Amino acid sequence: MKFSLIAAAAVSAFALAACAPTETTPAEPAAVEEAVTEPVVEEVAPAPTTIVDVAAANPDFSTLVAAVQAAGLAETLAGEGPFTVFAPTNEAFAALPAGTLDSLLLPENKDKLAKILTYHVVAGKVMAADLPAADAGVATPTVAGLDLSVRVEADGTAKANEATITTADIEASNGVIHVIDTVLLPKE
Repeated sequence: MKFSLIAAAAVSAFALAACAPTETTPAEPAAVEEAVTEPVVEEVAPAPTTIVDVAAANPDFSTLVAAVQAAGLAETLAGEGPFTVFAPTNEAFAALPAGTLDSLLLPENKDKLAKILTYHVVAGKVMAADLPAADAGVATPTVAGLDLSVRVEADGTAKANEATITTADIEASNGVIHVIDTVLLPKE
C-alpha cells in the first residue's frame, strides 16, 4: 500500500504539472514570400557604328577623320560597304614631311588627298586571318585602283606596303579597320 500511495502522489504531481500554465515565447510571424517582379527592360538595338563612327570615336584618328572629311569621303565610308580600311594614326600623319599634310588639306588638293585616302581602302571585309603570307605574292587592289602589298611576314608581322599593322580587326557595321603606323603614299 505504501507503493500505491507513492504512485498516486507521483501521478497527482504529474497531473498538476500538466495543468499548470507554462511560459511560452511568442511565435515569430510566418515569413510571407512576396513575388518580386523584375523590371521589364527593352533591349535597344545599338546604333550602327560605321567605319567613320569608329574612327571619329577614337582620338588617335582625329587627323584621319579630318582628312576624310576634307576629301569628301565621309559619306562614302559611312555607306553600306563592306570596306577594309588601313587607318594611319595621328602619329603616322605627323611623320609625313613638314607641310605635306597642310598642303593636302587645302581645297585645291582635294583630289590628290582623296586618291591617297582611297589607297588605304579595300573593297570587302578582309580580316587579319585572311591576309596572305608574304611569299604568296598576292596584290590587293584598293578603291583608288592601285594595288597594295598586304601580307603577313615570316616573323608574323602584318604589313600593308611598308606600314606595320599595329592593331587589327577593329570591326564596324560596314567593314573593318586595321591600324597602321605609316601613311601609305601611292607612287605617282
